[in-house]
Amino acid sequence: QVQLVESGGGLVQPGGSLRLSCTTSGFIFSLYEMDWYRQAPGKQRELVASMSSRGLTHYAESVKGRFTISRDNAKNTMYLQMNSLKSADTAVYYCRGGPDRPWGRGTQVTVSS
Repeated sequence: QVQLVESGGGLVQPGGSLRLSCTTSGFIFSLYEMDWYRQAPGKQRELVASMSSRGLTHYAESVKGRFTISRDNAKNTMYLQMNSLKSADTAVYYCRGGPDRPWGRGTQVTVSS
């Protein structure tokens, strides 16, 4: 059974940093592209960053230079390092990947003073 579990969210002040993790099981992690999405209140879910099985990355313009996606295939885990956080980054963050590309349950990130 494919499972994706996000963690690492929380409350942080503007300008602060957080690192999100997506721990996976039930599939061969190294073979699949993995993505981070986010959904802010009242807005559509949007792609934040993705990393292919070969390590190629893609970022939304709004996070370029501030967020870094990475993966540890030995741990079946993907990460999202988020620096210089802004209030506009407040959202529920989801990971997605694997066969049939299921969603995790999400982790809340709130950027506020």
